[in-house]
Amino acid sequence: MSFIGNGVVVHLPGLFEEAEKNEKKGLKDWEKRLILSDRAHLVHPRRPCNRLSLPLVVPPPARPAVFDFHQAVDGLQEVQRQAQEGKNIGTTRKGIGPAYSSKAARTGLRICDLLSDFDEFSTRFKNLAHQHQSMFPTLEIDVEGQLKRLKGFAERIRPMVRDGVYFMYEALHGAPKKILVEGANAALLDIDFGTYPFVTSSNCTVGGVCTGLGIPPQNIGEVYGVVKAYTTRVGIGAFPTEQINEIGDLLQSRGHEWGVTTGRKRRCGWLDLMTLRYAHMVNGFTAKTGQGARCTLVSAHGPRVNHSRARCVWAVRPREAQGRSGRGHGVGGPRPAVLVCKTGRCSLPGPRGLALTKLDILDVLDEIKVGIAYKLSGKRIPYFPANQEILQKVEVEYETLPGWKADTTGARKWEDLPPQAQNYIREMGWRWQIQRFDDPAVLDKDRADPGRPRPRQQPQ
Repeated sequence: MSFIGNGVVVHLPGLFEEAEKNEKKGLKDWEKRLILSDRAHLVHPRRPCNRLSLPLVVPPPARPAVFDFHQAVDGLQEVQRQAQEGKNIGTTRKGIGPAYSSKAARTGLRICDLLSDFDEFSTRFKNLAHQHQSMFPTLEIDVEGQLKRLKGFAERIRPMVRDGVYFMYEALHGAPKKILVEGANAALLDIDFGTYPFVTSSNCTVGGVCTGLGIPPQNIGEVYGVVKAYTTRVGIGAFPTEQINEIGDLLQSRGHEWGVTTGRKRRCGWLDLMTLRYAHMVNGFTAKTGQGARCTLVSAHGPRVNHSRARCVWAVRPREAQGRSGRGHGVGGPRPAVLVCKTGRCSLPGPRGLALTKLDILDVLDEIKVGIAYKLSGKRIPYFPANQEILQKVEVEYETLPGWKADTTGARKWEDLPPQAQNYIREMGWRWQIQRFDDPAVLDKDRADPGRPRPRQQPQ
């Protein structure tokens, strides 16, 4: 079962268009498995509603209702920014930002409005359209045509609409269920905590679970972080570890790094542990593997190529269903059954709370760099800069690790990975969890602390 919550902006034509595409691929009876919150505002959904297959799946809290003219306004705003500032934000032009602007201005329309008095809905829709036309005189809106389409969509979605708050309350307090909430974008695209203004228009960090679905904080279970073995970004914005060279090109081509919505090439660079630590500060990754846990190592060249952005995934469970977790360290990703730990209490030496994906993209490199700290004016800084101009000026301090120059796509257990690949994961797992990363004594703890699990020495 999939649920689109109140924090979402929904473009109904896009929703049905995407569903029809998936029907041609074999998706059946999706209307019986999709629930829409009556409090969701009316934009284009960014990914198929059948993406996950748990008993109850809650897509990302990121979309109220979006109208066609929201999408037109999105494009006009980008053109204006380019003309006035010489640069734009690089939005998807799907109307997400303008729809959230209507929501914040309290002029937006929700699904519950569409399904209530249609005459009242029509009046408010016309007022909203006229407001946008007054701001953008060149904007043309077929008001009557759009209202006719929306009236048709209203009857199609009526069986799917529920009171979202009550639906989630029943799911949390009824029979035990597995509930998964998926973040729409990476942490650095969050409207509050991301690289503003080059961000999305909603909270895609863990707080969006509560505000976007009406789930109380105490019902949030484990928090999983999903990260690639390198760093990517679509569009404009500061990217300290970006490699504008043959390394960046190699990561882009081997990783099939293309924007899902826009088709733009993703910018690629070395793994940036400063951004990973910052994402952990905001989200608080807690997930541990326990008895019967499955740990998965994802290969980009496996049966399903993963083109998704690195993003946060939140697991939410009813309090009475939350069991005791062990202390194993999981190495995992979105595609299961590639590396499976069946030892009961997992002891893989990877980063706790993280699912690491696309490690095999690094298979061909002689050496691999990891960004471990930022410097400003020659001094390490203990925080991730909020200001874009400052972030553009940081100097990245790297640690260089040996590559493994071996094919890892066939790895099915930890021992199948080359020692250098194991060391890369160990080093990453140790360093990203450092709390005081401005202190040289802490950053260089591997040289000062003989008790720290050290990478194995490789034969010469």
